[in-house]
Amino acid sequence: MKKLQLINEGKGKRVYATDDPNVVLISYKDEAVAFNGLKRATITNKGVLSNRINNLLMQMLEKNGVPTHFIEEIADRESLMKKVEMLPLEIVVRNMVAGSLAGRIGLPEGSRLKKTILEFCYKNEELGDPMVNEYHITAMGWATEKELKQIADYCFKIDKLLSRFLKQHGIELID
Repeated sequence: MKKLQLINEGKGKRVYATDDPNVVLISYKDEAVAFNGLKRATITNKGVLSNRINNLLMQMLEKNGVPTHFIEEIADRESLMKKVEMLPLEIVVRNMVAGSLAGRIGLPEGSRLKKTILEFCYKNEELGDPMVNEYHITAMGWATEKELKQIADYCFKIDKLLSRFLKQHGIELID
């Protein structure tokens, strides 16, 4: 598979076209970014670890009935993925009060939730990725009600699978 032009670059990876119009090449970077780009650092071999961890988790999800875009790892920092259409949404599944949720609702970090929370944000860094709800999403045409139901179903299934997997390794999934 031949790497062609850069299609997109984000905080942690670069996406390249390939000679197959249905496949992209993802190249993971050593850059670490936090607080919507306000804090930046370089971490040696972060790209290698990001690639390996992402691929391990994608394969685990596939084995448990969750379709992913993963095809194969081709180098330490590079993997082939199915080309997909991205929705302009960031979805956060919260199992515990932490981060921005703690600031918004005034509960201490680490507080247990009675039920898992699903949050949607409009993926737009210039606007600070504002939180939106299902009404915003359908009114803007970003997704249909049927797609939102499918997204929610997959998010809750992924949360359960990742929580169980990480717990086996002594890690609690917060969000």
